[in-house]
Order: sequence, then structure tokens, then C-alpha cells
Amino acid sequence: MSDPRPPYLRIVADIERRIAEGELRPGDPVPTTRAIMGEWGVAMATATKALTALKQAGAIESTSRVGTVVAARRLPSRSAGGVERDRVVRVAMEIADTDGLAALSMRAVAGRLGMATMTLYRHLEAKAELTQLITDAAFAEIDYPAPPPGWRSHLRVAAELQWALYRRHPWLPRLVSITRPATLPGQLAYGVWTLGALDGLGLDPITRMHVYGTIVNYVRGTAINIESEALAEQDTGMTSVQWGQAKLSAERRLIAQVAEPGAELDLESLFTFGLERLLDGLTLVITPRERRSP
Repeated sequence: MSDPRPPYLRIVADIERRIAEGELRPGDPVPTTRAIMGEWGVAMATATKALTALKQAGAIESTSRVGTVVAARRLPSRSAGGVERDRVVRVAMEIADTDGLAALSMRAVAGRLGMATMTLYRHLEAKAELTQLITDAAFAEIDYPAPPPGWRSHLRVAAELQWALYRRHPWLPRLVSITRPATLPGQLAYGVWTLGALDGLGLDPITRMHVYGTIVNYVRGTAINIESEALAEQDTGMTSVQWGQAKLSAERRLIAQVAEPGAELDLESLFTFGLERLLDGLTLVITPRERRSP
């Protein structure tokens, strides 16, 4: 099956892969616009768009002497740990999925792998690096569909992809930063795919990033409740709807002051309702400037 992503996004993903695997190291020159045109067989505009996306994400930077190079602030290359590092990341994700983020530690991972904790530091510098890697590994699980037509449909799908990811990994929202995002392949791919919804709408760079950040922050903020809701369901043996029904039967008079009997609220309905209202609001920002209707 052919890759459904736009050509510039495939170029971005490949260059990020080279950086992550150590083929391109901090300070190394990245392929020029003409080199990208020749290697990928794309137009100059596409090559330029790919380099711009990488630069905006902080993966590459311009220098006065060398030109465009891999940015200095990168996590250590995966190539040093090879398959072992990938195994460490998988085990760390399993611990977080099963026991929660609080249970994740270098000691716990080392114990699951049957190695000394100090041996683990040959592959990772600290827990902070480990949490960044499992965050990026989670985002790398996303299987992107062909972008739907129209900015609204595109952003809706992007939000739903992120929501599904948080459903699979309830610990993940706590590790995602809106103002200090990690420039790693999985998260970069999500950002570039999502921002593609705003291409050709005439939005200035600041507005583009605020629209993107608002969507990401809304999904993340709602998803923060997934982990606590799962724990509450384990403790009570009831879903939020079942708990609400039991509460209603016991405290009907008090609840009737703020809600109609039978009115139900759960995370899925809250997410869906809020997302549509958010998209309604973004229409006020985007529609006056868009060049084609969604």
C-alpha cells in the first residue's frame, strides 16, 4: 500500500528517522533543497516545505558558516543501544500501561529485563530520557489516514487520533508538553500531519501554532481524566454512568438542583461535545481568511 501522507511529510519523517538513528548527528549538514529534489523527485516548493517544517519543530537549525544542520539539542542516538534500547522502551511502556506512570522507574525496568539498574544506564542517561522515548514511541503507533478534505474534518480526525492514543495509554497526557514539545519522530509526525489541515488558508505562523496548540491542549486536558476515571472504576466496580445512576437514586433532590434526572455525562460524550464546540469557535478565526471552504 502506498504511503498516504503528503510528499513533504514523508521527507520530514525520513530525515527525522536518520537523525533518531544516528545517521545524521547534531551539527551535521542536512540535505539541501536541491538534494531533496533529486533524492525524492519532488518540486522545489515541496522540498522547501519539508525543511521549513523540520526547522519549525526544532529538529534542524541554520548556521552562518555551514548552512542548515541538525539541531544541537537532541536526545542521544538510538544507534548506541540498538535493539536493546527498543526493548527497554517496550518494557517501560508495558509497566506504565499496566501499573501507571508512578510505577515506572529505572529500577523497575531493569528488574523486568533481568539486569542491574546501573547496566540500564548504558542505554539511557536518566528516567527523563526514558519518559520522552516512551512518549514518542506511543505517538509512533498512530496510523495516519489520507487527510480528509476541509480543515475542520482534518482537525477533527487529528483530535480523534490523539484521543484514541490516550485511551490506549492513560499515562501519556501527563508527559505531553504544549509549550515545550519534544522534537522526536513520532511527535513531529503528528504535528506536521495535523498542521497540514491549515495549509493554504492564509493564516500567519503565530495563528497556525495557536490553532494547533489549542486543539492539542483541549484533547490532552480532557484526557488527563482517563487515568483517574479508570482507577475510580477499579475502586468502585462501576462506570461513571453507573456511579451517576446510583448517586441519583440516593441524592435525587440535591442532584435535581443542577441536572435533570437521567442526564448522563461521561468522558467520551464530553470529549465529542467539546471538540465540536471548539471547532465552531475556530471557525471565527479561520473562515474569514480561508481561500477555500472546508
